[in-house]
Amino acid sequence: MTIRSLLSSVSLALLVSSAAATAQAQIAIGHLQDLSGGTSDVGTPYGQGVADTFAWVNKNGGVGGKQLNVDSNDYGYQVPRAIALYKKWSASDAKVAAIMGWGTADTEALTGFLAQDKIPDISGSYAAALTDPEGTSGKAKPAPYNFFYGPSYSDAMRAMLTWAAEDWKAKGKSGKPKFVHMGANHPYPNAPKAAGEALATELGFEVLPPLVFALSPGDYSAQCLSLKSSGANYAYLGNTAASNISVLKACKTAGVDVQFLGNVWGMDENAAKTAGDAADGVIFPLRTAVSWGGNAPGMKTVMEISKMSDPSGKVYRPVHYIAAVCSALYLKEALDWAAKNGGATGENVAKGFYQKKDWVPAGMDGVCNPSNWTEKDHRPTTKVDLYRAKVSGATDGDINDLMTKGTIKLEKVKTVELPRKPEWFGW
Repeated sequence: MTIRSLLSSVSLALLVSSAAATAQAQIAIGHLQDLSGGTSDVGTPYGQGVADTFAWVNKNGGVGGKQLNVDSNDYGYQVPRAIALYKKWSASDAKVAAIMGWGTADTEALTGFLAQDKIPDISGSYAAALTDPEGTSGKAKPAPYNFFYGPSYSDAMRAMLTWAAEDWKAKGKSGKPKFVHMGANHPYPNAPKAAGEALATELGFEVLPPLVFALSPGDYSAQCLSLKSSGANYAYLGNTAASNISVLKACKTAGVDVQFLGNVWGMDENAAKTAGDAADGVIFPLRTAVSWGGNAPGMKTVMEISKMSDPSGKVYRPVHYIAAVCSALYLKEALDWAAKNGGATGENVAKGFYQKKDWVPAGMDGVCNPSNWTEKDHRPTTKVDLYRAKVSGATDGDINDLMTKGTIKLEKVKTVELPRKPEWFGW
């Protein structure tokens, strides 16, 4: 062997050794984002919230003295791409400690793999099928490594229907109110459909045939004319904000008189700005106790995290960004526990979610709602805060100004404390 080839071999060995040492000094996290697909309107601020939070964690010492190595990928809301990324993340030589996931279809597609490989997924999907870790409900396959922050889609819909039944009586209306589910024929908007329609029937609503509209923006005049002719009084919008905005505008033009109920991804400050007065009055759930700039001690932490991508501190962060901060910080603290109790393996990280009751991440008081996960029940909460979008003028201009002036408001309407009924578990 020549001296040159010997030196090359030594250099390669040193590089491999250095890379291995670097990997051991880090904790790998997979991060699915939708920045370009059908839910990118809300996926973009959520993804930024996750990225900023992990960057802030690393800036402040990481977890157990190790930096988080976050592999963020825009998968375009495409299940095959999510599965391909998962295969990379679950490989034994580069196995991640956890995944920050996103959509319902891909999260449900990965559920069995997560259980097999013991990798927790803290998802942006709140489908109730992901809340049954043991499969005891008989309504979904076991999901022991699936977690999310906030009420499930089904519980959020149940809360809105509970409010709607009270609203109908408060207005002195007689007869049965009519309820209709609207959204794409897709796992995400369909996730709470059966649960919602079952409770609507129980509460005395007449349940109308569902109206389908795509996840993408478009001309939904036909759907609005169908909605108008149906005589519906309450309509659930199951899609994300971008396509819901198209429906709201079209129905405003068509003169539809209906109370819209938006899902958690279906309405926010930016949607109210874009839809204008068509968004006025929409009822929707909020996962966090306050919105951007709200009066809470934890808002200081959120502001610090936001500066990771906005040093000026001038960018307005919608509700989804703050929910992402809460979600990522729950994972951070589960990682903290795991690091101190055998190491940050997926199995230990999952156990970390069971260590606290009425859990609010450090420094987030008044922002993240208290959450509880147990080995038998992954519903973090059954408390649902309902808000009303209020629009009282032209919505051109900067969102900061519109919110500061009160042109757009998120007005709290009611907190619904749902019982943990056995028959509601897992759906």
